Amino acid sequence: MTATAPESSDVYYDPYDFEIDSDPYPVWKALRDTAPLYYNARYDFFAVSRFDDVEKAFGDWDTYRSGRGSVLELIRSGFTFPPGNILFEDPPVHDVHRGILARVFTPRKMLALEADVRAFCARSLDPLVGSGGFDFIADLGAQIPMRTIGMLLGIPEEDQEGIRDIIDAGLTLEEDAPKPLDQDVLARTEAMFAEYLDWRARNPSDDLMTELLTAEFTDETGTTRRLTRTEVLVYVNMLAAAGNETTTRLIGWTGKVLAEHPDQLRQVAQDRSLVPDVIEEVLRFEAPSPIQARHVARDVEVHGQTVPEGSVMVLLNGSANRDERQFPDGDSFDIHRSFSRHLSFGRGLHFCLGAALARLEARVALDEVLRRWPHWEIDYDNAVQARTSTVRGWAKLPVRTSTG
Repeated sequence: MTATAPESSDVYYDPYDFEIDSDPYPVWKALRDTAPLYYNARYDFFAVSRFDDVEKAFGDWDTYRSGRGSVLELIRSGFTFPPGNILFEDPPVHDVHRGILARVFTPRKMLALEADVRAFCARSLDPLVGSGGFDFIADLGAQIPMRTIGMLLGIPEEDQEGIRDIIDAGLTLEEDAPKPLDQDVLARTEAMFAEYLDWRARNPSDDLMTELLTAEFTDETGTTRRLTRTEVLVYVNMLAAAGNETTTRLIGWTGKVLAEHPDQLRQVAQDRSLVPDVIEEVLRFEAPSPIQARHVARDVEVHGQTVPEGSVMVLLNGSANRDERQFPDGDSFDIHRSFSRHLSFGRGLHFCLGAALARLEARVALDEVLRRWPHWEIDYDNAVQARTSTVRGWAKLPVRTSTG
């Protein structure tokens, strides 16, 4: 069903507009203040931007559904997703598939990876000491998540970068307009993973892929079984994409935001016990995945207006994280800020299963950078922002370092 609501107020928001994406916060503030329920006629979607509204929508999965996708253009494509991608599923099948991952992807298991993550950071950063600079993305953000998820899945290190590049290509917008679903990208990544999967089925090991192949569970029909080959492939594809993209952006934002707040960079360099607080404030201040979408399963009233069944609702969690109704002076970065929660990892049954791993990787990456360089400045002339419709961050973020 196509919505018939008028364009909301005088503010215009477009998730594909590169100029808006460069700094969406003024537009998002205007939405919060003047159009808490916004309608975009060009792309036919509604949007909520205040903390309370976004949090409520995250929690109401029965109204705001993910089974048709959680990205605006994917919902519009009408593509039917194969089972196993919990990001694009609703209960009861979502609960079954998430339960399998929750068994093999526990916070305790993720935290046990810290020594490996530190070793990956050292391999990336040690050769750059004395060079006068490095790139927070190419030399760190794109390396650590890739190596970590590759290690977990049992993918040979020499193949990890190629997989990451294919995933990046599938997300990147070439122009400020929706990107058609690229079936070739899906086919290429699945073909690459299929080789590892078949080899691992013949050669089981102590890795996540083997655990997925051997896990027994009771599905939504009450049948006790193992995952099908297709389901495991979808799981692996999802983990590789989710495990790389958002954490890469988080590490990049950490470097950029601290460089732009040198007093706070100096504080954390002098007291690295502040690192976890820094990462949490970066997550609030610059959500790596600030835009989610849901299919509206039934008529729902929001701010006195009916959003009809069949609509698409965009949840601006990046805007919600700066809502001054929840976070006083929310547009200010403050590593000493006290708050109970943010929405960068979502809320409810789709809360990010990899949150513990993302926090670990970002925390260790920052700590290892600070071990080597207490200060850095952004080389803005050579920094390049990445362009996608759902994750937000940097494709290149070179910095100049100093040891004093």
